[in-house]
Amino acid sequence: MRIDSIKDGIVIDHITAGKAMQLYQMLKLDRLDCQVAIIKNAASKLHGKKDIIKIDSSIEINLDVVGYVSPHATICIIRDGVVNEKKHLELPHTLTDIISCKNPRCITTTERGIQQIFELSDPEKGEYRCAYCDTKAENK
Repeated sequence: MRIDSIKDGIVIDHITAGKAMQLYQMLKLDRLDCQVAIIKNAASKLHGKKDIIKIDSSIEINLDVVGYVSPHATICIIRDGVVNEKKHLELPHTLTDIISCKNPRCITTTERGIQQIFELSDPEKGEYRCAYCDTKAENK
């Protein structure tokens, strides 16, 4: 299999195996008018397997989404065919409008226009709770 290198764009590497499609959907990469390659179950020295997403365009991506779905992912910014910048991610402390509260009595489900805010409550488990009603977020 051959996936060409990109000249200017973004590579999301070290994605937890099996999570690339979830990231693709949450980042709304289907709306882009450029090449996007998803590589699933690539060999990884650290984790055995990993997913990779290559975006052939210099766009803004929500790093909180990537950190939430795959906290050990790395973001490589490619310029002129060379890695210009590399970011190592971790679980974000706060998620805003990334996930929704499932509590039917939460103010975010009864009132329009209120941001969905979740705070990291247990970093070891990757657990988040609603900032308004303290409901635990469903697993990713």
